[in-house]
Amino acid sequence: MREFDLEHVYESQQFDSELLDRVFDVADEMKTDLFAKQRRYSQVLKGKIMASLFYEPSTRTRFSFESAMARLGGSTLTTENAKEFSSASKGETLYDSTRVMCEYADLIVMRHNEPGSAKLAAEASSIPIINAGDGSGQHPTQALLDLYTIKDCLSTIDGLSIAMVGDLKYGRTVRSLSYLLTKYSNITIYFVSPSVCKMDDDLKNYLTENNVQWKDESVLEEVLPLVDCVYMTRIQRERFHDLKDYEKAAGKYIIDEEQVKLMKEESIIMHPLPRVDEISQAVDNDPRAQYFQQARNGLFIRMALLFLLLQKP
Repeated sequence: MREFDLEHVYESQQFDSELLDRVFDVADEMKTDLFAKQRRYSQVLKGKIMASLFYEPSTRTRFSFESAMARLGGSTLTTENAKEFSSASKGETLYDSTRVMCEYADLIVMRHNEPGSAKLAAEASSIPIINAGDGSGQHPTQALLDLYTIKDCLSTIDGLSIAMVGDLKYGRTVRSLSYLLTKYSNITIYFVSPSVCKMDDDLKNYLTENNVQWKDESVLEEVLPLVDCVYMTRIQRERFHDLKDYEKAAGKYIIDEEQVKLMKEESIIMHPLPRVDEISQAVDNDPRAQYFQQARNGLFIRMALLFLLLQKP
């Protein structure tokens, strides 16, 4: 199998089908090893240091990366709000911050408010950079765990029909996942969103160029019976510049027990979390609800990425 030949992970377009298979195979190993009596990987990153540099708030992504590093025997340097509690508050550039952190750590996991920031940091860095979300740009590790969850639940990704619902204009998770889906065949994506947060044309054009069918929809009830996966997202108030636009979009699409009845029995419901009111808690015990398993899979994917990036000869 092809070796993992990426130096950094900053966008989904870096991955082809072989690299995806490599990451998923290692994630499977990590999942098995984590519950084994004698763990092979528990100290594989002993002596390695990960810098957790988050300029925006995060719970699952930051904790899962730090947990992944600890479970592989490594250690972490972390700040919860680098925008406020680092030299960035004094005006230090991302370039300078990256160059300095390279002297203290072996790998940087970065969340930043500006799209493209992780790629810029990678260009300045002598150590691996992992993009943990760059504004409304991308979130490639979320997309990897999303795809891993789909494969785990549905056995295959080829032939997938998926509804992406909610904030598609500012939703970095749906953009990143859409890019990865172009690596598979016979994919159909339904973009279900309010008019004020539709998916941008650049992504739609990319899908068309890569033979992925897509459709804009506005009525969720019409799409639910057609798809294998419903990918819900919250309307991100922090991304809207106009409060009136946010109010037009908020609460428009909600999955509850009545909505679930419209879905295929073998379909799944996903959400990158956190949720607000997009999925009723009454749905949580439905076997199609996979968003908590999805979050759990983030640990295995991030363990795999840390291992692949830091164990190169």
